[in-house]
Amino acid sequence: MHTQVSSKAAILAVIIVLTFFVSWELYLRHNGIAADYDDGPELWAHNRAMVYEPANKATVFIGSSRIKYDLDIPTWESLTGTHAIQLAMVGSTPRPVLSNLANDTSFKGKLICDVVEVLFFSRRGTERPSAGLNYYAKQTPAQKVSFILDKPLESSLAFLNDDHFALNSLLEEFHVQNRRGVYPFLDFPPGFTPNMFNRQNKMSADFIADTNQHNQVKAVWGLLKGDPTPPMSGKPLDSVMQSVKNDVAKIRARGGDVIFVRPPSSGFFLMAEHHLYPRKAYWDRLLAETGCKGIYYEDYPEQAKLDCPEFSHLTPTGAIAYTNSIVSILEKEKGWSFSAH
Repeated sequence: MHTQVSSKAAILAVIIVLTFFVSWELYLRHNGIAADYDDGPELWAHNRAMVYEPANKATVFIGSSRIKYDLDIPTWESLTGTHAIQLAMVGSTPRPVLSNLANDTSFKGKLICDVVEVLFFSRRGTERPSAGLNYYAKQTPAQKVSFILDKPLESSLAFLNDDHFALNSLLEEFHVQNRRGVYPFLDFPPGFTPNMFNRQNKMSADFIADTNQHNQVKAVWGLLKGDPTPPMSGKPLDSVMQSVKNDVAKIRARGGDVIFVRPPSSGFFLMAEHHLYPRKAYWDRLLAETGCKGIYYEDYPEQAKLDCPEFSHLTPTGAIAYTNSIVSILEKEKGWSFSAH
């Protein structure tokens, strides 16, 4: 009798759990939420392992979130006939990844690095790169198998999105006031952050059409605008320039190449960037000290006219136009050639 009661209780528990998850998934789908991939260390490490493809077969991209949105990978691969390996990380400086590739003697490929001044020239933004690099270095066979098994589920079930629908993410949305000195919770709407398996971010059609959601993201940028940390200058900036110069030299010595790109921004975000990080003191100096070629969006009318709906990232349509422009400039001005031509 006791065994029968236990079995019935277990079956009832399973039914309740399944009903909850099915209902939660249906609710999310009804509200226009699509499944995507968590952009954690596992997916980043999966891409990091690809950088050893021949230079004429692949290009590696590092940077912050702008290049994750602004590079349309299908367009790049169609135009160039080469694989785009996306290693950029949102809210992060690319310098740790640049150093990692520079110190990896097996990497001899082409590298494009986006420059978002407030992150590139900063001591902050190292948390995600450190986590990704550490995971890649210590990844176990069991973790690799788990990645292979987990990703098909992620692509099918919206509620598995860690950034928005995991318990911790849902609790954060209660907006309890932060203690003094605590970094604010960045409350991005789900339609702003979808992440593909190739690690490209794409705004949803619902987000693009909704100015209220644009304003929600702009409000997040407004929170960050209140950061009292001054722009890097003096000896710290000298040190960063020297470090990047050394990393670039290591990659070039092995036959690789590095090009810097400055993607579009707009509105108060752009005004603040121009004011705090004058082009001559940061971008121009970066190219001069490293000897690298660069693509600054304001120098090209087809890029300068592109609009960022929330001031910092392009829509999928804008990303296609930006990618077309980048490929054309690389071929016509920067001496790069691709297998598709």
